[in-house]
Amino acid sequence: MEKYKVGMVSLGCDKNRVDSELILGTINKYYEITNNPKEADIIIVNTCGFIESAKQESIDTILEMASYKTNYKCKMLIATGCLTQRYGDELLEQMPEIDILMGVNDYMKLHKLILEFIKEQKQISSASYSDLSINEGERILTTNSHTAYVRIAEGCNNFCTYCIIPKIRGKFRSRTMESVIKEVESLASQGVKEIILIAQDLTNYGVDIYNGKMLHKLAKKVSEVDNIEWVRLLYCYPEEIYDELIEEIATNNKIVKYLDIPIQHISDKILKLMGRKTNKKDIINIIDKLRKRIPNITLRTSLIVGFPNENDDDFNELKQFLLDYRLENVGVFSYSQEEGTPAAIMNGQIDESTKEKRLKELMLTQRKIMLDLNKLKIGNIYDTIIDGSNGEFFIGRSYMMSPEIDNIILVRKTKKVKIGDIIKVKITDVQEYDLIGDVIDESSK
Repeated sequence: MEKYKVGMVSLGCDKNRVDSELILGTINKYYEITNNPKEADIIIVNTCGFIESAKQESIDTILEMASYKTNYKCKMLIATGCLTQRYGDELLEQMPEIDILMGVNDYMKLHKLILEFIKEQKQISSASYSDLSINEGERILTTNSHTAYVRIAEGCNNFCTYCIIPKIRGKFRSRTMESVIKEVESLASQGVKEIILIAQDLTNYGVDIYNGKMLHKLAKKVSEVDNIEWVRLLYCYPEEIYDELIEEIATNNKIVKYLDIPIQHISDKILKLMGRKTNKKDIINIIDKLRKRIPNITLRTSLIVGFPNENDDDFNELKQFLLDYRLENVGVFSYSQEEGTPAAIMNGQIDESTKEKRLKELMLTQRKIMLDLNKLKIGNIYDTIIDGSNGEFFIGRSYMMSPEIDNIILVRKTKKVKIGDIIKVKITDVQEYDLIGDVIDESSK
């Protein structure tokens, strides 16, 4: 029998991307994978359910893919991910277009569920809420072949008042070092050069299974795997960053000098309302400490504006913090009132127009800061990994840039450079957020 073709649409964060790659890995031997949903007999939508805009995008995508049953050859629509885990059978009832609904703990059952639907031709709901395992196994990479995300833990114990993730993904649980290293070795054998370690709360890696923080030891082991050139760390909570980790980043040449430290706000009042386990003084202290020990470090953060009870003074304090500390990469989001979270029922909710105004003001502030910082890079030389090409330019990244969320380096093309090479590039100009540069050394790593 001819194999069904399966198409995947993956939404949301890089942790969701890893799930999508695992899903494809579990079904690869049974089905043909296609990048074009118009060719697919089965379409899987891996949804995000974190905030309102993400939920709406997920619903719109499900409906769009459902139309492929009429307009193309799709015979089966499968929805999975955070949205389906969060709303379960309620979503299935409201969206009869979905044939199979899975939660975030059900990926290994997918082939069995597909066979069941083919036989019964009835809607199937399989959203498990008790299984707290960590999805692991063979993956089909959807990133560039030289870069891969590796999830080292699942779930979260922080219970910030605005966040629904602990209810969707469960309690924090670490993978063993052995399983992580085995996965990294497999990825390296496939040509991966850059490993990006991810988790909802990276800095707490190991506390549940090794009785202490072990991110520094894991990062060191990952960096020692043959053919791995860059190790990048995402989502390190500022209050959990510790001295051994700082020292490992500072002294290990393969760990890029880049940290994503989600601080969300700087006002002590708002931080307390958010349920964050830190304060302004401690956040500033850790930034100062990182910059002193690792002078060339790039810091990324995410901020929330319009949180309940945020007044003009709180917002202006946040804006002044950006002006004073000039973080290299900043993502700004409007607070989303998510049902099931403590913040959703707080008094002092902020109207949408005020949220939007504050969002734009903060983004404009950061835009100017980033332009100023980028101009200072003109004349500097950076190791640059080549991700792709665009007209006359290669698209590259230095250690200062995480894929898809940060800016890029537009590298003027030369004949010897290939996608996946790590080369030296001299910055010659800036273009909005992005840098422009010339290859000065074509020998690749």
